[in-house]
Amino acid sequence: MGRTPFPAPPSPNNLPGATPAIAPRPGAAGVPGAPRQTGPDRRTLVVGRGISVQGSVQDAERLVVEGTVESSMIQAAEVVVAQGGVFRGAIEVEDAEVAGTIDGTLTVNGSLTIRGSGRLIGKAKCRRLQVEDGGQITGQLEMITDGVAPRSPIVEPAKTAPEVTEEKAEG
Repeated sequence: MGRTPFPAPPSPNNLPGATPAIAPRPGAAGVPGAPRQTGPDRRTLVVGRGISVQGSVQDAERLVVEGTVESSMIQAAEVVVAQGGVFRGAIEVEDAEVAGTIDGTLTVNGSLTIRGSGRLIGKAKCRRLQVEDGGQITGQLEMITDGVAPRSPIVEPAKTAPEVTEEKAEG
């Protein structure tokens, strides 16, 4: 009775003399169809399709919303709202990509990308903005500048060169 009831099937990892292989994780470089991984491992919270979360999120560097998230305030480095995903509330991030819906207040200190299926409803501030064909923004949008208050342009009349006429000398 020294046998386990269900022995592990043979695999390259458990053969004698084999070096263990590390299975690629989602988001790892070289994995086809995986989302891009930016930088070293990031603390990522994924709210999957059909899942609803209410409350605060702390210490997540990256938030991926495929279901529904309702929060009073979230701070993260990056938020991705996938197609069909909904975020309601307030969020402040470095970069945001919206293919689903954000309803509330969004502050993006870096770049905001609204995909063709994305909808932004409410108030948003961002430094850089990209909206694909079909993307929607309803509400107030403010661009963040580098501490320089926006000025109305000063329009000066165009300066023209003095008129030059040629005179022919007779003689």
